[in-house]
Amino acid sequence: MTFELFCATLIGLAFAVAVCFSGYRFFLALLPLWGLVFGFVLGAQSIQIVFGGGFLSTVTGWVVGLIVGVIFAALSYLFYAIAIALFSFSAGYGLGVGLMAMIGSDFGFINFLVGIALGIGVAFVVLRFNLQKWVIIIATSVAGALGMAGIVLFGMRLLTVVDLDQVAKALQLTPWLMVLSIALAIAGIVVQFRTTQDFVFSVPKDKM
Repeated sequence: MTFELFCATLIGLAFAVAVCFSGYRFFLALLPLWGLVFGFVLGAQSIQIVFGGGFLSTVTGWVVGLIVGVIFAALSYLFYAIAIALFSFSAGYGLGVGLMAMIGSDFGFINFLVGIALGIGVAFVVLRFNLQKWVIIIATSVAGALGMAGIVLFGMRLLTVVDLDQVAKALQLTPWLMVLSIALAIAGIVVQFRTTQDFVFSVPKDKM
């Protein structure tokens, strides 16, 4: 591992730890970045489904991913209600795709549909029953834990940049890291819940 890669890995790990254990407190600041990353992945995976090939294997996938990512980031920054809907949808989508990967299914049209369906379902439930705090805490804890796992796998050369959407599946090759990721996600949920019982972030009126 080069010194540059080592430093990038440490920075990435520090950010993932912050998301895992303090995601709710920094949620408003994270929203545009979350929208950018999720929009990029969703756009690129949509191109993958339509035209085939691997994730980010074509220029079109990169371009569409960037366009969708920028749109989602802008909407998340400007409109809080839309941001919550997109965030909840991304949590459900990630859960659906991740579960399909965990059972050994390669990413394809069925996985994509399962992700979309769960994304819509989670977004509806969160908005209908005002469960935004819970979905933020759970999603950021899980995302932070998976982020740490992905960075470790990347550092171990078990994942490349174009495989980072397959972290859940790659964890099957490293059971110890899977167990550690689950433990970190649970710890993140507990820590965030206990440290934010009296904390409520204020949403600027121009974003309501």
